[in-house]
Amino acid sequence: MTDIFSPVTLGDIALANRIVMAPMTRDRAGPGDVPTDVMVDYYRQRAGAGLIVTEGTQPSPAGKGYWRTPGIHSEAQVAGWRKVADAVHEEGGKIVMQIMHVGRAAVQANKDADAETIAPSAIQCPDKIPGPDGIPVETAMPRALETGEIAAVIAEYVAAARNAIAAGLDGVELHCASGYLPMQFLSSNTNQRTDRYGGSVENRIRFVVELLESLAGAVGAGRVGFRICPGVKFNGMDDANPHETYAALLKAVDGLGLAYCHLIHIPLEGQDALDLVRANWTGAIIENGGLNLDKARAIVADGKADAVSFGYLYIANPDLVERFRAGAPLARADRVNLYTGEGDDRKGYTDYAVLGS
Repeated sequence: MTDIFSPVTLGDIALANRIVMAPMTRDRAGPGDVPTDVMVDYYRQRAGAGLIVTEGTQPSPAGKGYWRTPGIHSEAQVAGWRKVADAVHEEGGKIVMQIMHVGRAAVQANKDADAETIAPSAIQCPDKIPGPDGIPVETAMPRALETGEIAAVIAEYVAAARNAIAAGLDGVELHCASGYLPMQFLSSNTNQRTDRYGGSVENRIRFVVELLESLAGAVGAGRVGFRICPGVKFNGMDDANPHETYAALLKAVDGLGLAYCHLIHIPLEGQDALDLVRANWTGAIIENGGLNLDKARAIVADGKADAVSFGYLYIANPDLVERFRAGAPLARADRVNLYTGEGDDRKGYTDYAVLGS
């Protein structure tokens, strides 16, 4: 019987255990969207995970939508991420970068003044997003990308992936969920294009397929994963037929040799989301969403997923793997300081105790 504490290899990335730290935006980047020393400590503390997936990291100024999220498009940002990767590796861990272009899910005040907001179609995100002061405000109206511009956006992702590898990270994860740019192309309600990137399901998946093909070609397929969440409504998503959309996407990229599919598992009317993935994808699967230790162990033991990821539990439990091994109590997260440290970025971020301290 396979256990979550046993090693596993996802593509070209060998993990010491099957417990993954899920990506979580924490809003601690410094000026210029550069990773800070406190971010280095944060990831170092959690290096006991078999794999860390970083917080969503923008590939370009236009890809930013939230306050103090880090980038991977400048030399200073690459240097900052190199410190993070080195710290995780020194502790024996593995780390991949989640590349996140938010598309229309952006507040202009959170971005550089000259950074525009783009999307497949000029349809505003209906959900409000916190501005610099933490108060949710209306999102910016996006400009619809011209067909000829899409190759340049893909090139930004490719440059970001190369920068992540140059910084020493073990791979990249394409964020295709949460209503961000790739999902905006996938979803029928946000993609109203009439060119070869819109309309039919084959056209709507084209952007993501081309993205994954390009990332695989740039850094190696075995170092590229992708994250999906069929049926999610976050940030105004409402695909008419998510079963059809994601079955087509998974089949289209199944032969690329990618490292993994990272599933955010939420209820999906008509079919279980994990069953949908398993029916259309033969590669490795990381399962995420509503898991505790017992559920996670059962999923891996039954062969339904190769690894399991935890987000919220990793906030307050940097030594989550050891707590699971020992059957120790789990600490509770400081909800007040999830995205701000009340003047001290360490508060609610790197100040959680580990066993024996």
